[in-house]
Amino acid sequence: MTMSEESVNDKSHQPVDPTARTQMQWQEILSPEEFRVLRQAGTERPFTGEYWDTTTEGVYACRACGAELFASTTKFDASCGWPSFYAPLAEDRVRYITDESMGMKRVEVRCATCDSHMGHVFEGEGFNTPTDLRYCMNSVSLSLRKAEG
Repeated sequence: MTMSEESVNDKSHQPVDPTARTQMQWQEILSPEEFRVLRQAGTERPFTGEYWDTTTEGVYACRACGAELFASTTKFDASCGWPSFYAPLAEDRVRYITDESMGMKRVEVRCATCDSHMGHVFEGEGFNTPTDLRYCMNSVSLSLRKAEG
C-alpha cells in the first residue's frame, strides 16, 4: 500500500478513497484549521506555518490524503511567508482552478487525488528559478516526509 492510498490523518490506517469522503467525514479527520484551508479553500496567515522557512530535504505530501506533490529540491525562498516551489513533482499531481475571488484573477492549486486546496500558483514574478512560476502553498495543506539518511 502506498501513502497516496491512505490518509496520513486516518487513525485506522486502512486504505481509503479520499474522493469518496463527505465533508462531515473530512471534518472528523482534519483539525479545524486543516479543514478550513484544505476543504474550504482558506489561507493561513503568512509567516505562521511550519514549513514557510524550512530547508529540510524530503517530499511534501498532501496533508489530507498523503499524495506526494512537491520535492524539497524545488522549494525556494520567495520571502512571502508561505512555502514556495517552482514546480510540482509531476503535472498530474495537481490540478488548477481559475480563482477570481479577492478582486483579482489567480490560479488555485488543488491536490489531484483528493481535491484539497493547497494554495495558488503565480507567474512572471522574476524569481531566479528554472520556471517562471511560484507555487505558493499553505503549510497546513502539506506534510513533509523527510529524506532518509
